[in-house]
Amino acid sequence: MTEHELTTTLRLHPAGPHVLTVTGELDHHTAPRLRTALEEIELEAGSALVIDLSAVTYCDSTGITVLVTAYHRTQAEGASLALAGLTPDLTRVFTVVGLDQIFSFHPTAEDAVRALKS
Repeated sequence: MTEHELTTTLRLHPAGPHVLTVTGELDHHTAPRLRTALEEIELEAGSALVIDLSAVTYCDSTGITVLVTAYHRTQAEGASLALAGLTPDLTRVFTVVGLDQIFSFHPTAEDAVRALKS
């Protein structure tokens, strides 16, 4: 993977939630791509979004800001959001800055879908 490469893949899970898989480096160069992908997802009251970060190799504060913005948007729309596949390092960063208080973390996207549907 080349420097500053990031891809997003959106799919609708059979159980209902949107699952956005993010791959690559999430930094100030690539965060706009994620922001755009998130803005294009149609959310409404009762809908759910899982952001799968299992293939993210790096995330800086700009990337975290995009994720926090996604959280605020889902809350405003009455939708649910879960993060999946965080590395131990990323989990530690989110915990240190207190974001474990607003995000729910799950080992896999499937675990997140199950949690959102229960």
